[in-house]
Amino acid sequence: GSLPEQQNFVLCGSEYLDIKIAGCSDSYGEDVYALDGEEIAYADFNKQKEIYPQPPFVDPMTVTGAYEQAVANQQICRANMQNSRKGMKDFPLERDAPSAVMIYTRDEVEFGEENTLICHVTGFYPAPVNVSWTKNKEKVTGSSINVPYINKDGTFTQISRLDFTPQLGDTYSCKVEHLALTEPATKFYGVGPSVFCGVGLTLGLVGVAVGTFFLIKGNECS
Repeated sequence: GSLPEQQNFVLCGSEYLDIKIAGCSDSYGEDVYALDGEEIAYADFNKQKEIYPQPPFVDPMTVTGAYEQAVANQQICRANMQNSRKGMKDFPLERDAPSAVMIYTRDEVEFGEENTLICHVTGFYPAPVNVSWTKNKEKVTGSSINVPYINKDGTFTQISRLDFTPQLGDTYSCKVEHLALTEPATKFYGVGPSVFCGVGLTLGLVGVAVGTFFLIKGNECS
């Protein structure tokens, strides 16, 4: 169940979309406030506090009593969910598998430079999905995942992130599990020669001999 509240407002000639979502299931709950698709605040029910995921250059914003209100919203949501179940017990549960799973890097890849892999999952219902990562077929930890964000069509989006340092030959994967999937959806990212093609061909212009070397490397990438 969910309790969405949405507002459109205009500030200094620009339109903004303000949305507040309180959602719950038997084993999961969320309470999030977003502006134009960006999370401004959400309740972390494991840590029992309100989280404000704002970049460091933004003045910190807090709302007194926000977490306590989120807990109250969960109680209301679960009560509504139980009432809805009684009234709709003969209706089949709607389930939509993710319509798209994408894996990509946050920044342009540079050999040996820290970067972030992003696994973007959208179009699923209900929330949440479970995302796990591997490196060279071995499970890795240390990833993060955001609170499910509702799309305009009522489905959800979640984004998982994994910090990594590109090394030639490494292969990463993100595996997505959801109630509507009969088997996990898995996407792969490989750090192959093509990652460094642009750098190689640019540096190849320095001299004829060096240029020939990188031209060969460029052909390998095609």
